[in-house]
Amino acid sequence: MQKLILSAFLILLLIPFTQAFSQEYSDSPFTLSVSLKNETPFLYQDSEGYTVVVGLVENNDSHASITNVMIQVNFFDDFDPNPLQVVNGHTTLQVIPPNGQSPFAIRSETANPNITEASVSLLPFNISDPKEKKLTIIYRDVFLDSSLHFSGVLQNEIAPISNTNVYLAFYDIFERILRVSTIEIGDVESNDVAFEFDESIDYKSVGFLLFSESDKFYSDFIDIKIPPPQLTTKLVVISDVTVEDTNGEKLSELKVGSTFNIKSKTLIQFVADQESNETAYTFYAQIKKTSETPDEPGTVEFIGKFDGRFIGTGLETQSIDWVPKQTGLFFIETFVWDRNNVPIADQGPFILILVN
Repeated sequence: MQKLILSAFLILLLIPFTQAFSQEYSDSPFTLSVSLKNETPFLYQDSEGYTVVVGLVENNDSHASITNVMIQVNFFDDFDPNPLQVVNGHTTLQVIPPNGQSPFAIRSETANPNITEASVSLLPFNISDPKEKKLTIIYRDVFLDSSLHFSGVLQNEIAPISNTNVYLAFYDIFERILRVSTIEIGDVESNDVAFEFDESIDYKSVGFLLFSESDKFYSDFIDIKIPPPQLTTKLVVISDVTVEDTNGEKLSELKVGSTFNIKSKTLIQFVADQESNETAYTFYAQIKKTSETPDEPGTVEFIGKFDGRFIGTGLETQSIDWVPKQTGLFFIETFVWDRNNVPIADQGPFILILVN
């Protein structure tokens, strides 16, 4: 009997208790539920002839954050079963939080016109210390004509951060990621930073995911639907609204008490008075301070106007001076009316401006 007890005791001593009772994902990262959302990736040729593969990686684990997530892409032509190129790349996010996701965009090594398809697979990754969800993105209405326009503010109220970017991951009706665009922010103190986006987009895009990451923090994903293109139903189209200093430098952050110019380009498609070939108009810029409550409209801070006259068709530029009198986050609305106060243009794109 003593021999039996001694044998059982020795067997227990040989069991690695630390490993036996540890959480599986802390020692075996490959058991984590991490997957590619679509096994068949979307690929396109960029402006330089390179092939870009885009997709989405999901971290379905509810406990662990992961980092160094690498994707291997095999590029093929239509004839050879062997890949023309094998390229490894990382996800857009450095750290994917629990139950989170990250797009990726991986470019071929060379501009090879023979590449017609690709396959993707996940490579080993690491468990990471979690980042805090301390970044907030505020954006104004999205406007689509020949390109996509909108402006926003990244809010960071905790601590200085670095390596900060805002990302847009465009997707199609099948929820495939089509393209990833990056707005580089860089170093950010404990304050708000304004940003703008104005680029041509893939015509297949029906929406995009807007999100941000820095060395310490990250934001929620915001799912934004892309509006239908603004068709020219009026005489005039308002575009390219900017705020500049007296030296002509475009700004998204202003100082109280300084003079700035609100500028806009307007394109007249056809004239109202065919006999005189002239169209008199008034361009208005209305500036509102954003409300702390999302459902409440902003308060009007300033209204300026510019009287002009179109001669025939073509492009005109308007300019209105503005001196900010208080700090805060403001948005600019623009309108063009004729001299009878009848709108002859659809309202222009919203512009967000931060005044310090």
